[in-house]
Formats: sequence, structure tokens, C-alpha cells
Amino acid sequence: MISAADVKELRNRTGAGMMDCKKALEESGGDMEQAIEYLRKKGLATAAKRAGKIASEGLVHAYIHGGGRIGVLIEVNCETDFVAKTEAFQDLVHNLAMQVAASRPEYVAREDVPEEVLAKEKEILKAQALNEGKPEKVIDKIVAGRLEKFFQDNCLLEQPFIKDMDRTVQDLINEAVAKLGEKIVVRRFVRYEVGEGIKAEE
Repeated sequence: MISAADVKELRNRTGAGMMDCKKALEESGGDMEQAIEYLRKKGLATAAKRAGKIASEGLVHAYIHGGGRIGVLIEVNCETDFVAKTEAFQDLVHNLAMQVAASRPEYVAREDVPEEVLAKEKEILKAQALNEGKPEKVIDKIVAGRLEKFFQDNCLLEQPFIKDMDRTVQDLINEAVAKLGEKIVVRRFVRYEVGEGIKAEE
């Protein structure tokens, strides 16, 4: 049985996609080093090698959806101007902008969620679990599990990719890193929707 913790560790060490990591561990009988070798042979362990590089080139892309009802501006960085001009990189940036339009993430990554937002969310989730009559000793575990769902809903990199729900946005980026051979970073985005924040007349 391959544990989620093992899959996560392998993913952190190689930068390969979640499903690829799971398959690699299955193929190697749960052996971490063999799984890394498996991913390297498949050319899927490139992302981690590029992690220390500086991504200062890239694109700012504007995406307008629904006849002008939703607009997204996104900045995605890579290492060279050459890669920024490739069709593959531009397609990736366009797909990321569409993801932001459709799935309304608040943050790029879980590390970007402010401490006070996280504390408030934990407080709400704990109160919910207690109101559901869950035993005190499993509350922390329940809160941790529901917090993962919060990250999945609100952090762009952790969302299921809208065109293929079996992959996350991070998987999509890792595949582009493997293909293009450069570090790729979503730096920032902003999403606008017509009428957002305006109180409708009663």
C-alpha cells in the first residue's frame, strides 16, 4: 500500500506529478530511491533540478471571458526569453489564466495564505467538527484533512486542472518544466468580475 506521505515526499524530491509519483512507487515496490530513478529515466524528475534557478523572464497575459464579464491578468516567469516565446509556454500561461477565471483561486500557493487567514479557517473548521459531535481526540485530524481541501479550493497550484481533473495545476507546470527544461513560476495574478463587491439593490 503506497501512502500519501510517500507520494508527497517523492513529489517534493523530484517535482514530478502526483500520479507519476504514485506509479513510480508502485513500480518500485515502495522503494524511494528506485522510484526517483524510475522518474529520472522517464524524464519526469526535471522540475526539482531546476528549483534553484532564477526565473526572471516570462509573460504577462490577459484573458477575457464571458463577453467581458471576467478578466484575468497573470504573470508567469521562466528562465529565458527564448522559452517565453515558445508556443508551449504561451499555451501554459493561457491555460493558467483560464484556470484562474474558472476556479477563482485566492492565492498562488499554500505558502501565500496569510497566517491570520489560516488561523481563522482552523477555528471555523474546529467549531464545525465540534458541532458535528466529533470526538475531541480526532478533531485535529479532521481539521488537518479539511484544511487540505481549503488549500485545494483556494490555492492555484493545488487546484485540479479544469481540462483534466486528474491532474493538479502544479502537475501541469511540472510537465511543462520537463518539456521546456526551465524553471517555471506563477508569480502573481488578479481576477476581475463585473459587479464584484457591489451590493445589488434590494
